[in-house]
Amino acid sequence: MIYNSKAFATALGKLRVQRGLTQDDASALAGISRSHWAALESAKKTPRLDTLWSIAQALGVAPEELVAMVENEMAKRTQ
Repeated sequence: MIYNSKAFATALGKLRVQRGLTQDDASALAGISRSHWAALESAKKTPRLDTLWSIAQALGVAPEELVAMVENEMAKRTQ
Protein backbone atom coordinates (compact mmCIF):
# COMPACT_ATOMS: atom_id res chain seq x y z
CA MET A 1 0.00 0.00 0.00
CA ILE A 2 1.40 3.39 -0.99
CA TYR A 3 1.21 6.21 1.58
CA ASN A 4 -1.57 8.70 0.93
CA SER A 5 -1.27 12.10 2.64
CA LYS A 6 -4.99 12.77 2.15
CA ALA A 7 -5.80 9.61 4.10
CA PHE A 8 -3.50 10.78 6.90
CA ALA A 9 -5.16 14.20 6.87
CA THR A 10 -8.63 12.66 7.09
CA ALA A 11 -7.68 10.31 9.93
CA LEU A 12 -5.97 13.14 11.82
CA GLY A 13 -8.95 15.46 11.50
CA LYS A 14 -11.45 12.78 12.52
CA LEU A 15 -9.44 11.80 15.57
CA ARG A 16 -8.94 15.42 16.65
CA VAL A 17 -12.66 16.15 16.36
CA GLN A 18 -13.53 12.94 18.23
CA ARG A 19 -11.32 14.17 21.05
CA GLY A 20 -13.12 17.54 21.07
CA LEU A 21 -9.94 19.48 20.33
CA THR A 22 -9.35 22.53 18.19
CA GLN A 23 -6.29 22.64 15.96
CA ASP A 24 -4.80 25.11 18.47
CA ASP A 25 -5.35 22.72 21.37
CA ALA A 26 -4.11 19.64 19.53
CA SER A 27 -1.03 21.34 18.14
CA ALA A 28 -0.11 22.68 21.58
CA LEU A 29 -0.43 19.19 23.08
CA ALA A 30 1.75 17.79 20.28
CA GLY A 31 4.35 20.55 20.58
CA ILE A 32 4.01 21.75 16.99
CA SER A 33 2.71 24.98 15.53
CA ARG A 34 -0.93 25.35 14.61
CA SER A 35 0.07 26.14 11.04
CA HIS A 36 2.02 22.86 10.87
CA TRP A 37 -1.00 20.97 12.23
CA ALA A 38 -3.25 22.68 9.68
CA ALA A 39 -0.84 21.74 6.88
CA LEU A 40 -0.96 18.10 8.03
CA GLU A 41 -4.77 18.13 8.19
CA SER A 42 -4.97 19.63 4.70
CA ALA A 43 -2.47 17.10 3.26
CA LYS A 44 0.03 19.82 2.40
CA LYS A 45 2.71 18.23 4.61
CA THR A 46 3.68 14.72 5.63
CA PRO A 47 4.72 14.16 9.25
CA ARG A 48 8.16 12.96 10.22
CA LEU A 49 8.26 9.96 12.51
CA ASP A 50 8.93 12.05 15.62
CA THR A 51 5.99 14.31 14.74
CA LEU A 52 3.73 11.31 14.17
CA TRP A 53 4.75 10.04 17.61
CA SER A 54 3.98 13.41 19.24
CA ILE A 55 0.62 13.64 17.48
CA ALA A 56 -0.38 10.16 18.61
CA GLN A 57 0.57 10.96 22.20
CA ALA A 58 -1.32 14.27 22.07
CA LEU A 59 -4.45 12.51 20.81
CA GLY A 60 -4.19 9.72 23.37
CA VAL A 61 -3.51 6.83 21.00
CA ALA A 62 -0.52 4.62 20.39
CA PRO A 63 1.43 5.44 17.22
CA GLU A 64 0.47 2.08 15.74
CA GLU A 65 -3.21 2.90 16.32
CA LEU A 66 -2.83 6.15 14.41
CA VAL A 67 -1.06 4.33 11.59
CA ALA A 68 -3.86 1.73 11.53
CA MET A 69 -6.42 4.55 11.22
CA VAL A 70 -4.49 5.96 8.28
CA GLU A 71 -4.33 2.51 6.69
CA ASN A 72 -8.11 2.18 7.09
CA GLU A 73 -8.61 5.54 5.36
CA MET A 74 -6.26 4.46 2.57
CA ALA A 75 -8.17 1.20 2.13
CA LYS A 76 -11.45 3.14 1.81
CA ARG A 77 -9.92 5.15 -1.02
CA THR A 78 -8.97 2.05 -3.02
CA GLN A 79 -12.41 0.43 -2.86
